[in-house]
Amino acid sequence: MAARQDEAGIDRLFQLPLDEFTAARNALAKQAGQDSAAIRQLTKPPLAAWAVNQLFWQQRETYDALVKASDALRRTHKAVLGGRAGDLRAAGREHDQALDRAVKATMGIVTATGHPPSDATRQAVISTLRALPGDEAPGRLTRTLQPGGFEMLSGFPVAGGTRAAPKPVRAPERHEKEPKRTLTKAEQARRAKELARAKQAAGAAAQALQRAEHDAKREEFERARAVREAERASSALQRAREALREAQKELDDAERGAKAALGNRERAEQRASDAGTRLETAREAAEAARAALAQLER
Repeated sequence: MAARQDEAGIDRLFQLPLDEFTAARNALAKQAGQDSAAIRQLTKPPLAAWAVNQLFWQQRETYDALVKASDALRRTHKAVLGGRAGDLRAAGREHDQALDRAVKATMGIVTATGHPPSDATRQAVISTLRALPGDEAPGRLTRTLQPGGFEMLSGFPVAGGTRAAPKPVRAPERHEKEPKRTLTKAEQARRAKELARAKQAAGAAAQALQRAEHDAKREEFERARAVREAERASSALQRAREALREAQKELDDAERGAKAALGNRERAEQRASDAGTRLETAREAAEAARAALAQLER
């Protein structure tokens, strides 16, 4: 029963507003008994991961449709690479449509909860949605995800990779009496040149392919790094904005305090002035009374 309560508490934790996560996690850990240490290790998700979590909790139909389309696209890739029939274009189109709906819904959550819908946040959201399903429990992401690309297909058999090589096609048998034509020296030289050119072209094509693969990997790495840097910058900006809001609040409180203190001072000075006036009047009255008394006593 306690374990189920902890799981329910963790689910509620990941549904809270982002700025309440840390305090709520610490409070939950205090009540978790032997699971306290594990709960304290739960990491506050970045904005994009938090928003995708909210998509799971708030718009499950949209989330499930994307995961279903991702699984279907993966199965289609597997079928095609295995040499079986598969409509990759249709699967890709359905995945793109599901992804587009999920991106719009997730960014709507970002905007509705008062977070800045920056380009960096949008790119991190798209990246995470493309990578679903991830290796963390749905609705409990603690980090943004990166699509696996062709790595997600590792281990799939490629058509032709394990099949027997096709049998060579036999050339038509020549009639025994038909003499075999001997190539002339000119024809042999021409064929040798053609073979050399073909080998050179094949070598150049292989080098070009290798360079293209290298460039593609490098650009993918740079893109992933740019996304991470943009996400870190967005987080830093968010923290700076929160700090600015706190500083502005403290400034406003200080200004209100100073204004109230100034009002109190002005009122105190006025009361002191009034009291001084009354004191002076009382002194004059007392002096007049003493003079009148002295006059009567003569």
